[in-house]
Amino acid sequence: MKFDISYINSLLNQDHRIDMRKLDEYRKVKVELGISKNAEGSAKVTLGETVVLAGVKLDVGEPFPDNPDEGSIIVNTELSPIASPDFELGPPDAQSIELARVVDRGIRESNAIDFKKLCIKEGEKAWTVFIDLYSFNDDETCKMRRF
Repeated sequence: MKFDISYINSLLNQDHRIDMRKLDEYRKVKVELGISKNAEGSAKVTLGETVVLAGVKLDVGEPFPDNPDEGSIIVNTELSPIASPDFELGPPDAQSIELARVVDRGIRESNAIDFKKLCIKEGEKAWTVFIDLYSFNDDETCKMRRF
């Protein structure tokens, strides 16, 4: 969605964002843990009216040949039409792929996971961490459509 730059500038001059929050106002954040009994870990995160579900599953597989002493992660994001009319059914689009890539990079570069500790037997077995993110309401997209 595109906006006239003069409209955006007028909001900024009034100390507001496009969604009418003040520039220093945060959205309310709520995190609920353990929402899925089928995942090793799960959470529902609400940021303002945006709702995202996250699930983590573990599976044993072969380590990648270039990192035989490490496990790995695979991040998947699903942006479905239930979250926003801007999202479509079907294979992941560029936005979904980019979001998964950014989450993957954030986890790797933060060192939140010690990949060497995921190794069970070097060159043979290692844990793979599957991280699935599902958007159930993309509030920003919906708000933007109102303008």
